[in-house]
Amino acid sequence: MPVGQLLATMLSGYLVNRFGSKTMLSIGALLYPAGLVLLGGVATLWQLFAALVLFGIFGNLCNIAVNTQGVGVERLYGRSIMASFHGLWSLAGFTGGIVGALMVAANVSPSWHFVFIALLALALLFVARRSVVPRDARTVTTTEKKSGFVKPDAFILTLGLIAFACMICEGTMFDWSSIYFEKIVHAPKQWTRLGYIAFMCTMAGGRFVSDYFVTRFGSRTVLQLSGVMIVAGMLLAVALPDILPATLGFLLVGFGTSSVVPLVYSLAGRSRKIAPGIALALVSTIGFLGFLLGPPVIGLIAGLSSLRVSFAVIAFLGLGTTLLAKLLARLEK
Repeated sequence: MPVGQLLATMLSGYLVNRFGSKTMLSIGALLYPAGLVLLGGVATLWQLFAALVLFGIFGNLCNIAVNTQGVGVERLYGRSIMASFHGLWSLAGFTGGIVGALMVAANVSPSWHFVFIALLALALLFVARRSVVPRDARTVTTTEKKSGFVKPDAFILTLGLIAFACMICEGTMFDWSSIYFEKIVHAPKQWTRLGYIAFMCTMAGGRFVSDYFVTRFGSRTVLQLSGVMIVAGMLLAVALPDILPATLGFLLVGFGTSSVVPLVYSLAGRSRKIAPGIALALVSTIGFLGFLLGPPVIGLIAGLSSLRVSFAVIAFLGLGTTLLAKLLARLEK
């Protein structure tokens, strides 16, 4: 699936820029559930690989299109709202996990489970189809509009690097937080998921309050403070590897990461030089590389030293977020 997502990112940006986010979201929102149903019918390893690649492609098309829509909604509202949209995405992830657990408990097969989710997604598409922004904002030159592959300027590159640093932290928390609690914190078996749960709860909850702080203090200030929280949370868990301080540290990391990607996407969509869909695709590509690279980098550093050292190294990526955010005001001019 990550292969499909990476392959499709720039193509998705081009398609959204060429045909509009409304059109591509409508198409993607039909293909994405269809891809899920396809996954439920695979019978061989190669079929599974192909279905996952297609599912990643369809999901990425929806991702770029719906975030472009989010940029348009922010323009209409005249205030920050992107983080709340990403909060709903996080909430949907929790809901999907609960539904999946219920399906397993009821002995529902994966294929019928996926059909149910696909039908639910199509029903939501039918309800929401008239509420999408009809036309994307266009503030770039004709040449840029026609180009599918654009070299990122310094502003977009900086946003991508901020997303990269943040998503390395996210990938680390997704794949290594439970192992950290098991190997370093020495938590009882039933509590090894506590750090991950703490991180996910504050990452989701932080997105619903982030827009208030962005409206009051500005995107760049919130990004800088987010980096500080990531550093503080990681270092707390490293310095005091007991259940309570480590959990508090992961709570801080969740708050820190919660705002970064939504704000970076929002700022990218307001680029004065690159169309929203392509700008979002560029930032998403750079950021997603961080999500993919984070877990293996942690494993490499842990193999050379220890897991605590690897978490300490990742902590300073939060500092990178703070320092890069300071450059944005000058680069945006």
